Amino acid sequence: MERLKIVSKERTERLAWLAKIELTEEEKVKFTEQLNKILDSAKLLEEVDVGGIDPTFHAIEVTNDLRDDVEEDSMDRKDALANAAKTKDGYFVAPKIV
Repeated sequence: MERLKIVSKERTERLAWLAKIELTEEEKVKFTEQLNKILDSAKLLEEVDVGGIDPTFHAIEVTNDLRDDVEEDSMDRKDALANAAKTKDGYFVAPKIV
């Protein structure tokens, strides 16, 4: 795993520029300190022994509750087109979008 680097004030300025936000000098100092605290917390995770733990993708079991796929009659074309603003030859008519 790549070693985490300490964030400098210049790096914070670059991140602000990329995010297109303006920061005061006080905010630059404050955010630099906060970013470094976040990275320090992440460094603690590198020390955790996870050798015997199986990887997981979700914290809880995820299931899909889907209805049975049952074939049914479709809507009558006349009913489907009943509220359409414009129709032609049994189809919806929509404005051309280019």
